[in-house]
Amino acid sequence: MISPVKSAVRVLEILEYFKREQAPRSLKELCTALDYPQSSSTVLLKNLIALGYLSYDRSTRLYFPTLRVSALGDWISHALFGQGEIFEIMRDAHSATGETVSIALQNDVYLQYIRVIQSTHALRFHTEEGSMRPLTLSATGWMLMSQLDDKSVEKLVRRANIATPAKDDRQPLELMMQRVAQARVDGATYAENIPLLGGGTVCVLLPVKVQGRAVALGMGGAVERIRPNRERYTDLLRQLAASLKP
Repeated sequence: MISPVKSAVRVLEILEYFKREQAPRSLKELCTALDYPQSSSTVLLKNLIALGYLSYDRSTRLYFPTLRVSALGDWISHALFGQGEIFEIMRDAHSATGETVSIALQNDVYLQYIRVIQSTHALRFHTEEGSMRPLTLSATGWMLMSQLDDKSVEKLVRRANIATPAKDDRQPLELMMQRVAQARVDGATYAENIPLLGGGTVCVLLPVKVQGRAVALGMGGAVERIRPNRERYTDLLRQLAASLKP
């Protein structure tokens, strides 16, 4: 038997796997993709079926999540973002540019992408909803830190660097303080090749807070598109942000 803690982790990994695949999958496919032993996976899947979170087709031997899974999180968007005005401006930004558009919140020393609309361009970078990265490694993180005082920013930068495994990815404190100070002046941030080589990002803060936390609206894509459109994209995000009622 696998431990209760490991079981909990695997349940989440299985649900995330189906989110990526968006199609029924067999036990073998699931075990291969997630590198799970078949014996314990069989027990875990049977438990999820018994709880009503997975369905199983005996004729095809395929598993697929039930609507009970989606019901788990249906209330969260409403609780966090009200009637959905934030999602509407995300769609407006995406329709106008075709670039990846995201909203993000601070989660400890990380930024977390809460909602993402993926780019429709052929050359694009994929950002997974729910994924996190250190606040220091994104223009979005700099924007989120801009609404904090310098002492708090310094603590976050030091802790984020400790949490960043690759030494080359750790950002100098002085540089980060400059970036955050500039974000306060501009009311926007822009970055190239961080965290992804060849990528560019523009970001603004929204005039609303979620559970007391700042909300960042960002747009990203290939730097060859973002750079020449930097001012236009930034102005667009500012206009959309201004349309929200605090």
